[in-house]
This record gives sequence, structure tokens and C-alpha cells, in this order.
Amino acid sequence: MPAKNQNRAALLSLAAAAILFTAGCANKAAAPPQTGPLPVQVMPIALQSVARSDEFVATIKSRRSASIQPQVDGNIIAIKVKSGDRVKAGQVLIEIDPLKQKATVQSAQSTEQQKEAVYKYNQIEVERQRKLFAAGVTSRDTLDQAEQSFANSKADYDSASASTQSQKQQLGYYRLTAPFDGVVGDIPVHLGDYVSATTLLTTVDANDQLEAYIYIPTEKSRDIRMGMKVQLVDNLGNDLDDTAIDFISSQVDNGLQGVLVKAPVTNSAERLRNLQIVKAKVIWSQSPQPVVPVLAVSRVGGQPFVFVAEAAGNGFVAHQRSIGLGDAIGNVYSVTSGLKPGDKVIVSGTQFLVDGMPVHPMG
Repeated sequence: MPAKNQNRAALLSLAAAAILFTAGCANKAAAPPQTGPLPVQVMPIALQSVARSDEFVATIKSRRSASIQPQVDGNIIAIKVKSGDRVKAGQVLIEIDPLKQKATVQSAQSTEQQKEAVYKYNQIEVERQRKLFAAGVTSRDTLDQAEQSFANSKADYDSASASTQSQKQQLGYYRLTAPFDGVVGDIPVHLGDYVSATTLLTTVDANDQLEAYIYIPTEKSRDIRMGMKVQLVDNLGNDLDDTAIDFISSQVDNGLQGVLVKAPVTNSAERLRNLQIVKAKVIWSQSPQPVVPVLAVSRVGGQPFVFVAEAAGNGFVAHQRSIGLGDAIGNVYSVTSGLKPGDKVIVSGTQFLVDGMPVHPMG
């Protein structure tokens, strides 16, 4: 064989050897290391008081809510407040043009002054006639006529004075005030509007005296009891108030086919308003049940399960166990079946576990 061909064969042999060495090294690096049981965090199952409850829609209503309507007719000349304002008892809300009533008051005052002048004249005249009669100058008939005129004029004056006071009081009806401390509702009227006794001007609600109106379906009416706990929450699930039922209606609402119950509302944080819609969780009963952390629960085909560390020989293995879940309570689920107190539920590394895999429980 020529020397040139011998050199080429030697080079090919070296290259092949290098490729085989490299592949062998790569295969050796990819091989999984041999390890012992997988370390996992476990949490023993414990009992926790769990509520059996149902959620309903509740309407917040004020125990003190006044509709502001005028007692007189006229055009609005001033609106002193706006919707949502806090007002004090007696604070002026809306004013109606009082010019016509002022004219009526002035006319009544003029009549009163006229009657007063006649009354005072007859008062002087009856005193004079009494003196003349005592002196024997005038007759009894003349004195009687003077006393009758005096009595008539006094009655006329008293009537005119009462009429004037009444007209002045009606003048006060043209200024509508808040009946108590509260919050102003919607104001559907505007400056210049003509209003009458049937016109709703606004409302005033006392937000410190609220209660929740809850309609419970008739099929659950037998479970309703006085003092049952109620949790009020907003649409985001934030707690608004913890209260209890203090009223149960004896009738069924035909439209809603439900029984009305009421619960007082503490509104110290001023988070609630009259006619606000919230969620009411009515708690039927409370009992101790096992609970499991939310992170420990996995699902296969919609079926929830957990891994439980069980003793096997000298160690532990992970066993997959199907469970029944109740309501979520914060970061845990209540468990209706599949677990008992003392079971060691695996709460870490569950994505690496398979049924029967050796594990080393910690925690």
C-alpha cells in the first residue's frame, strides 16, 4: 500500500475514535443520577370549624329614610345641596319662590292691624261707658251695646292675629330642610322647575342605621332561625360586616317566592349606602371538618386528589388519593371525603410525584 493511502487511513481511524469517545462522554452525562427518596414537605390534616352556608343577594336599606316633598306649590329658586352631601337636621335643602305667600302674609298683617285698631277703640269706649253708667249718665242698654262691640272686635282681632301666624308658618314651607342628620339622595329637579305636593324633590337617608333585606327561597324557609349568622361581602369577596338575623317575615313574597329576613348592619367605616346591593352568606350550621391547603390539590379529569405520605417498610411512599372538596376558606379547602385527621398530605413538589414513589417527609 502506498504511504499516502496509509496516512489517510490512519487519520480516518483517529477521527472515528475521537467521535466514539465524545459520544460516550455525552451519553454518560445524560444518564440520570441515582438518588434516594424525594424530600417533600408534608402537613398533617387537622379539623377546622367549617360553615355550611348559602349565598343570596341582599339589599341594604336605611331604617331612617325620608322623602322630601313640598307642602306648597311654586317654582324652585335655590338648591342648597347636591347628591351625596352630608346634612344636619334643620339644614336648608331647597327653596321655593315665596313671593306670593309673602304677599298673603302682608295682607293678613294689614287685616290684623285694622282689627286691632277697632279692638283698641272699643276697649276705650267700653271703659268710658262703664264710668258713665256708674255715674248714672248713660243707660244700661248703651253699656251693653259697648261691651258687645268690644267683645266682637276682640274676637275679630284674635282671629286675624291667628290667621297672620298661620300664614307666616306656611311661609316656612317654602324652605325645605333636612328632618335629621343624613346623606342627600338623588335630586331630580332643577332651578326654575314648578313643583307641587306630589313632586319628589330628594331623599335624606341616615347611613348609621342600616339593615340588610335578604329573600331566602321558600324551600329553605324551615331552616331559618332567629340569630343565624350572616356574612355580608362585596362583589370582590371583601368582608363588609358580620351580623345575625333579627327579623323573619311570616309571609312569602309572591313575586320572589321567598321569605324576607332582616339583619342589622354596622356601618362604622361608611362603606355602605341605602339601596346598595351586596352578597349575603347565610350560615346554616358550623361543624369541624378536615381541611387541606389549596396548593396540595391537583385535578385529573376534574376529579380532585392529593398525595399522602404513607409508611412503607422503613420509609414512606407517596400515594395518590381522591378526595371530595367543600367550600374554599381562604387558602384551604374543606374536605368532605377521602382524608382523616392525622393524614400527612404532601404540599411541595407534587408535580414530580407519581403514585408509589418513595419520599422523605419533612415538616
